[in-house]
Amino acid sequence: MAGSATEYIKHHLTHATVPHGGGFWSLNVDTFSVSLLLGFLFLFVFSYVTRTFSVEKPGRLQCFIEIVVDMVAGQVKDVFHAKSAMIAPLALSIFCWVFMMNAMDLLPVDLLPYLAQLIGEKVFGADPHHVYLRVVPSADANATFAMSLSVMFLIIGFSIKAKGLGGYVHELFSAPFGPKVGPINFIFQVLELIAKPISLALRLFGNMYAGELIFSLIALLPWYMQWLLGAPWAIFHILIITLQAFVFMVLTIVYLSLAVEDH
Repeated sequence: MAGSATEYIKHHLTHATVPHGGGFWSLNVDTFSVSLLLGFLFLFVFSYVTRTFSVEKPGRLQCFIEIVVDMVAGQVKDVFHAKSAMIAPLALSIFCWVFMMNAMDLLPVDLLPYLAQLIGEKVFGADPHHVYLRVVPSADANATFAMSLSVMFLIIGFSIKAKGLGGYVHELFSAPFGPKVGPINFIFQVLELIAKPISLALRLFGNMYAGELIFSLIALLPWYMQWLLGAPWAIFHILIITLQAFVFMVLTIVYLSLAVEDH
């Protein structure tokens, strides 16, 4: 690890990018890889539970999955009043995927970066001080904005599907103040559409980035202080990572519900 506290923090907050230092068009390989692995893990766990499903003797994993599914189904039923076979699976995927990405913050700060440095040095002959790895995808603004932009495109798609292209365009110019002030309505509608993904992305990113930074600061303390401060923060952080996944899911359902309603 780097020598000073500043270098240590900077190292932990630097992404593994391709090309390294490539600017806007560079790819954060760590965010992409961890997100992809967690997505496959989510699919594997749910497919395994589906294959081994038992009514008479449900296992602990099956019971846990059923609790999560029931919770998500209840939220969809309460919030989304139209008929769509896509909403419940979408909400379940969002909650589980975001929760798993957030939960990576509970791993020891130096564990996976140290393994990455070890592999980079022993296998690829790289300088360990130039091997970077951030393991919390939701602490990367690129990931949170990518997800929130996907929600924005879903909002537009659901609106067009429910109202037709003509109905959607008409709503852009007639709501909320009536057709007589069409340009003003259009400006408000565009601002509202842009504000939704921005708020989704920044809320999740801000909370997870702050949590990652606090864990890094705690890691700089003596080992006995790390346990004294790290354990309570980790317990509190479990609430944060769960709440942020829940909020992202619920707001997505709310936005899609509003998209199919007539205004």
